[in-house]
Formats: sequence, C-alpha cells, structure tokens
Amino acid sequence: MDKKIETIIDNILNSYSEIGGINHLEGPNLPSRNSIIKIVDELASVIFPGFSDEENLNSLNYKYILGKKIIWIAESLREELAKSINYMCRVKAKCTKETSALELANKIVVELLEEIPRIRRMIKSDVEAAFAGDPAAKYHEEVILSYPGVEAIMIHRIAHQLWISGAPLIPRIMSEYIHGKTGIDIHPGATIGEHFFIDHGTGVVIGETTVIGKRVKIYQGVTLGALSVKKELGNKKRHPTIEDDVTIYAGATILGGETVIGKGSVIGGNVWLVTSVPPGSKVYAQPEKYIIR
Repeated sequence: MDKKIETIIDNILNSYSEIGGINHLEGPNLPSRNSIIKIVDELASVIFPGFSDEENLNSLNYKYILGKKIIWIAESLREELAKSINYMCRVKAKCTKETSALELANKIVVELLEEIPRIRRMIKSDVEAAFAGDPAAKYHEEVILSYPGVEAIMIHRIAHQLWISGAPLIPRIMSEYIHGKTGIDIHPGATIGEHFFIDHGTGVVIGETTVIGKRVKIYQGVTLGALSVKKELGNKKRHPTIEDDVTIYAGATILGGETVIGKGSVIGGNVWLVTSVPPGSKVYAQPEKYIIR
C-alpha cells in the first residue's frame, strides 16, 4: 500500500511539471483566494457598519474599531496586491525598475481607501433603487441584509475601483467570488452608474466593456454580452451601452459593442438584440400563441 501511495504521489508531481497549474514553488506565491474573500468581507463591513459586525458598536468605540479594520485591510490587501503585481512582472513583463511591487500595491490600496466615501454614496443610491423598485421591500435594512443584487453591485464597485487602478488578478477573484455566491456575474471592468437595481438577479451576466447609465433596472437572466470576436480584439468595446432610465426584463439578451439602448427604453422579457434602439423605445418579443382551456 505504501509503495502504491508513493507512486501515486510521484505521478501527481510529474503531472505538475507536464501540465502546469501549480502555484509558484520558487519566489512569491499567487494571491490567496481565501485572504481576498476575508478582505471583501471586511470591506463590506466598512461600507455597511454594524450589519455584519459581531461587536456592539457605539459612538465611543467605532472610531477605534474602524481604524483597526482599515489598518488590517490596508496591510492584507497590500500583501495580496504585491503578489499579483509580482506575478504580472514574471509572466507579462509588465513592471518597471523605478517602482517596486510593494510601492505600487500601496498606491492602489490608498486609492481604494480614499474612494470609500464615494463608493458608499453610490451603494446608498443602489439600496434606494432596490427599495423603490421592489414593492416587496419593507425596510432599507432588509434590502442591505438580504438582497443578492445589492451585495453583488457593492462588491463590483469595490472591484471596479481596483480594476481602474490597474490591480491584476484580484478584481476578478472578487467578482467571481460574489458570482458564485449570488449567481450574478459582473466583470470588474464594467462601468455602472448610480441608482442601479438588479431584481432577483440569478443568471445576470454583465460583460467587461459594458457601460450602464443611471437609474437602470434589470431582472434575472439578463445578458449584456459580446458577439463572438477574435482574441486579438479583446481590448475593443465588445459589450453594449445602456443609457439612463432603462428597464430590461427577465431573459433579455443584448449583445455587441456598438449596440446602444437609448435613454428611457423598456426591453421586454426574452428579447434578443444585436442592434441599437432609439431613446424611449419599447421592445417586446413576439409572443407565442397560447390556448388556455
């Protein structure tokens, strides 16, 4: 038995060499997914203080508690960012001698923390959108504690800030973590305006170069995606633009970088769109004929 186990171990080790996919044995490791999830949870507790904290908060102790959280987030995120930047230097050669990975990581962390008040204002507007847009919502606190769409857009707004600051790997880890948790897949590169509401949420896909305006509401199963393009066109705009005050109902699919949904439009359920529509449009799928007896 022991000999067989030793052979199995050797075969697995050989597969690491032949196939790849192992974390780095020499030099710094890749970012830790578990560490990033803990950072996400702590950032969420800074965005909505008191909603996930087990400690009793009051006006006397919260400055101390907040300070402790911010210091932990800064140190932990800086460490994970430095790993991701070192990875990019090794694999993509995207680094400079003038700036160390730790210095660049620190710059990105400071930029994120400085943006927390702005991000909080954006997320407050998203909570307002959910409360106003869902007749079933009885309290704002209910929306914050239980609506997956609000949680997904909160993490997206954090990941998007890291994305525009140039952080490698970590924004995608954040977005895929919340994707797995909520069923809502928002690429961190997507630009989303304030007062955004995803109702129900399961199966929503929002691609990297999507641009969404203000006061947009979408339902479950909506895809804002790309038409099939070659890999070398990856840096081009591939996903649609959704202007202000648009509602998109369940199961609608809107594709293409040149597709623009005009302001104030309503896109019905199960619509398939690859062309632009003017402002104020109402687009519905041709219903099948149903016979009800």
